[in-house]
This record gives sequence, structure tokens and C-alpha cells, in this order.
Amino acid sequence: MSNHLFDAIRHSIACDDAIFIETADGQRWTYGAMVEWSGRIAGAIDALGVRSGDRVAAQVEKSAHALMLYLACVRCGAIYLPLNTAYTLAELDYFIADAEPRLIVADPKGVDGLKAMASKYGALVETLDEHGGGSLVELAKDQSGDFVDASRSADDLAAILYTSGTTGRSKGAMLTHENLLSNALTLRDSWRFTANDRLIHALPIFHTHGLFVATNVILVSGASMLLLPKFDPAEVLGLMEHATTMMGVPTFYVRLLQHAGLTPDVVARMRLFISGSAPLLADTHRAFQQRTGHAILERYGMTETNMNTSNPYDGDRIAGTVGLPLQGVSVRVTDLKTGDILGGDETGMIEVKGPNVFKGYWRMPEKTQAEFRDDGFFVTGDLGKIDPQGYVHIVGREKDLVISGGYNIYPKEVESEIDQIAGVVECAVIGVSHSDLGEAVTAVVVKQPDSGLDERDILGTLCHRLARYKLPKRIIFVDELARNTMGKVQKNVLREEYRDLYTVRANL
Repeated sequence: MSNHLFDAIRHSIACDDAIFIETADGQRWTYGAMVEWSGRIAGAIDALGVRSGDRVAAQVEKSAHALMLYLACVRCGAIYLPLNTAYTLAELDYFIADAEPRLIVADPKGVDGLKAMASKYGALVETLDEHGGGSLVELAKDQSGDFVDASRSADDLAAILYTSGTTGRSKGAMLTHENLLSNALTLRDSWRFTANDRLIHALPIFHTHGLFVATNVILVSGASMLLLPKFDPAEVLGLMEHATTMMGVPTFYVRLLQHAGLTPDVVARMRLFISGSAPLLADTHRAFQQRTGHAILERYGMTETNMNTSNPYDGDRIAGTVGLPLQGVSVRVTDLKTGDILGGDETGMIEVKGPNVFKGYWRMPEKTQAEFRDDGFFVTGDLGKIDPQGYVHIVGREKDLVISGGYNIYPKEVESEIDQIAGVVECAVIGVSHSDLGEAVTAVVVKQPDSGLDERDILGTLCHRLARYKLPKRIIFVDELARNTMGKVQKNVLREEYRDLYTVRANL
């Protein structure tokens, strides 16, 4: 039987003894071990009654076993649903209710509250910790490593990733086997990955960048990765003599520049630094090149499309641009009002089309239809232009999505939580330029004059309701919010007013 994505991964394995993963504590996983253990976990999932097309939700810490869980879902035909480890139970309730997973795999530390929620939706719960322990692994030990992969075609779903929208609740982007495979193969070729590469992997694995871009590119290259639980500048610098490439968000590069250990000698063995998930400041690009001799390669993608464009491996990597359309991907810019295709250097809506573009939003046919043009182009919601050399420039977002440290934050969600706090009259949440995070979540709040509310009171309440990365970095109290003649809050005015709020620049 054919399993579209995993068959391609198998084909890329040159030798079972080749190293796939090295962990921070010195463990080594060969490609042979990857096939065996992903097969064992697939057998365990199958034994639990999960069938092709069922969803498997995972809120687990980053580990080699967590990657085996992802691959196990691919092999047994389940649809993988990674969830941010910072999500609270209140946030998880929406995703579980919407996706209706047959199985939830969770860290043992937070499983008690999750079990009560899972029972409400008829889901099974198993555990997996960062050390490879837990009930799922115990069950997998009794399974054969010779799992027979489920038959899955190019158009079958491999994953659902929830993406922050600009209106309403989060939407589940349905990604097929071909979406993931085509993009991994394109990026492998565009970025010149081979079996000789060793990637420093310090990204989380619950979103596109760390899970699909980093992991899948390594798998289809037969390459290896140094799997780190999180980004630590000193640790990353210490590993560069053993690595060839690194993928990161702009915050990684800002923090490396702040470290005295970043020198040309330290990066001498590295061939490529890649940045994405948030805009890379031109100042950071220039400072890194001056300090190391390496021009960071910036690319552009999103949950719904994987990667769309990339600065070239050979050729000019132009600061402030996200490069050229990838092979097989079409990018165009259209007029915001008419939808007409614009000429070069004209700013409008970025639209993309290609095998990387998702199948649609989970259980949202009307929303899916609204986001696609009749000719198959997906409307990204990003504003940009294409210069005469063909490089794509992102100039902003149509709506008010905040990207902080590589994470997408939907302001309305934060606003709704703040508005529920006693003493708050109203608020507006905006993204303000921040040298480290790209944008910092910032709340502008109108409070009742006699409430006595302060910043600590609001943050103290929010920390129990929102993931840490969604919490405002600053809360500003004002007498009233800026509004237009129609009574709508003018967030553009607020962003301009507070644009210098975080002006302490990194020592680049």
C-alpha cells in the first residue's frame, strides 16, 4: 500500500544507521530507529481504535518521541493536530470541541484537567513526557516495529493546524500529504540540503516552522538535526562547530547578536542561516552579516500555505524582502477593492497558488470559499508588492494580527479577556515594534476612574486565561480610545502613538 508522505521519507533514507536526531542529553536516533519507533507508536495508536481520518491531538513537550508521534500519525493515516504547550485548559476546550480528536496525547503534568475535558467530547487520553516516558510509549513497547503503513493518497489530510484569524475564533487549516511533501522537497532543493547537513533545531514543534519546515526538510534530505528543547544563545553557539545550518525566528538572531561569543570563527562551519515566522529587521540582517560574514536567508510562509517565497541560496539575499516565489508556487498582488492583478511595485493583497496551499478550513466551507479566488489563488491577508527584480516585499497586514516572537496572536481574543475584568471599560490590543520580538503585544485600556486597577492586576488575571506568549508586554491606561467618525477604534492611530514604546534597542 502507498503512503504518500512516508513513502517519500523512506525513499530518502540512504542507510538505517545514519543519524536522524541527536538530543541535548546525548541520545542518538538513527533513521532505522525512527522507522521502528514511529511504527511502534503507530501500532499503539491503531490498537487504541484510531482509524484513518481520525484526529490525534498532541499537547506535549518537544522531544524525539514527540516527532515519532507525528510520523506515527502519518503512517497510520491519522490527522495530526499539534497544540501549543502554553495553551490553558480554557483555550484547549475550543480546539478539542472543534476538531473532535479520537485521541489526545498530553504531558503527564497537565493530564488530570485534560481528562475531564476529553471525557466531555468522547476522546481517549494517553501521556508522553519530554524524556520519552508515559502511557503511550509503554503501550508502544508491546507493538511491532514492522507496522504496515496505511494507504494515504496525495490529497488525504496529514495534519490540521489552527491558525489565528482576524475575525472569529481560530480556524483549522487542513494540510494534505502533498502540501507537506511538495514543500519539503522544494525547500530541500532551494536551500541545497543534503545528507551531509546537520540542523540546529531550537524551534517549537507545534507549528509549521519547527514541525513541517525544519523536520520534513531534514527527513527528505536524509540529513540530521541537533534537537534542542528551546533556544539558548550560548548553547546554540557551542553547537555551531558540529552543525551546518540553523532555522530560527528573528528573535534568535537578535539574541545571538547580543552575545559576545558570536564571531566569524564560531560560525565558520555553518553554511546557512534561515529566518522566518516574523519580519526580520533590515538592521538585524545587516548587523549579522557584518559580524559573521553570513547573510541570513529570509523566507515567507504561513500556516495555510507552508512556504511561498525565499531569498535565493545563490544570489542576492536582500534585507527587507522575503525573496522570490519558490519553484511551483505562483505569487501575485491584487487590488484590495477590485481584485485586479497589479503591476510591479504596486502595493496590494498578496495571493498565492501551488501544491503547498492548504485544502481549506476544517468544517468551514463558507470561510474556505471566501478565501479562495475562482482561479484557485489563496488570499493571504498580507499586503505587499513585487519589485522589478521579482522579490516580494511584505508591507503589512490587512487586519490586525500581531506576530510576536514568531507566534500569531489574535488581538480580539486578548481584548475579550481584558474586557471581562472588573473595572475595565474597554480596551484595544495592538502590536508595537519591538527589537527582540518583532512586535510586542500591547494593551491600551480605559478603566473606571475609581477602580484602582493597575498593570499587575490585569496581568495577574490574564495569566490564568491566556498562554504566556499572548500576555501584553505593557498595559497603558488612557481616558479614551482614538475613534473615527463611525465610532470604530483607530488601531493605526494607536500604533503610531505608541510606536516608540519599546525603543531600547538591542546592542547590535
